[in-house]
Parts: sequence; C-alpha cells; structure tokens
Amino acid sequence: MAGQRIGYIRVSTLDQNTQRQLEGVPLERVFTDKASGKDVRRPQLDELLRFIRDGDTLVVHSMDRLARNLDDLRSLVQALTRKGVRVEFVKEQLVFTGEESPLANLMLSVMGAFAEFERALIGERQREGITLAKARGAYRGRKKALSAERARELRVRAGAGEQKTGLALEFGISRETLYQYLKPGS
Repeated sequence: MAGQRIGYIRVSTLDQNTQRQLEGVPLERVFTDKASGKDVRRPQLDELLRFIRDGDTLVVHSMDRLARNLDDLRSLVQALTRKGVRVEFVKEQLVFTGEESPLANLMLSVMGAFAEFERALIGERQREGITLAKARGAYRGRKKALSAERARELRVRAGAGEQKTGLALEFGISRETLYQYLKPGS
C-alpha cells in the first residue's frame, strides 16, 4: 500500500504567501509553519514528524524551507528516511529514500551547503544595506511596537508585579520585546 503525499511549507513572516511553494503538487495533507528558518520552535514541523509514517512521501519546495542549516538538514532527512519516509525537494529535484548512494549523500551535503551559504549572503547584504541607509539618514529602524503612552503603561504594570507573560500577550508583543521596553533608558 502506498503511503500519503504530505507537504511541508514554511514562510518567514505572517504576511508571506504560502500558496506558491507547493502550488499544483498533489498532496493529501499539508503542514505550514510561519516562522523564521533559524527558529527551532516550528510547531507544524514537530506535528508533521509525529504524523508521518513509513511509506509516506514528504514534499518540500526547497531544502532551505525544511532546515535551518546543513546539520539540521542532514539530521531531518536521515531521521525521516530511517522511518521509511521518502523525502522530495521540488526546487532541487532531489529525492531521498534512505537507500542513498555516496553520490546522493554528497548531493544532499553540497546542495544544503549552498542553501546555507545563500542565506548567509542575503543576511550580509541586508546588514550592509542597513549600514549604508543609516549613513544616508534614510534608515530609522523598525517602527516601535508600542506608543510612548502604552510603553509607560507597560512599565507601570510590570513594576507593580503583573506577570510579564500575561502583559506580553495583552500588549501583543513578544516577551523579548517586553524586556526591551523594561530596560532602563528605553
């Protein structure tokens, strides 16, 4: 009996379109994460790993959508193929079944390394662009999450002992952002 064809989609931000990644690919089920690739907490990937079974095929648009780096890519592909799962990468036109030849393992490593290198270059170009824009006075950074009034309210309530997790949820910010607002001088 042939298993299911299961898709995994990851976009980095909430406003990115998930449709184009596996558009037109016949799938029985799709798991979608809206999280940065470097984020280790990807709930839908975790759910997919619990759901997928021997005989199933995992279809992913490209290697960089599945893994954060080369080590993560190898680890995920090996764990899946050991379970009897076939892994297909559409963009790279590569398929892994666990019965790979040394050439297939080389291709996984080389293509994964290129994807990791490409992400590093994009980050470097972004940092250079921000530096140049700051020098021109054109870059002001990200818009503040809270108005000055809301930030004051947050500091007062946190100072009064309210739970920070609850405050972050109520104000619609991450706990990291909350702590940035609570730093002296911010």
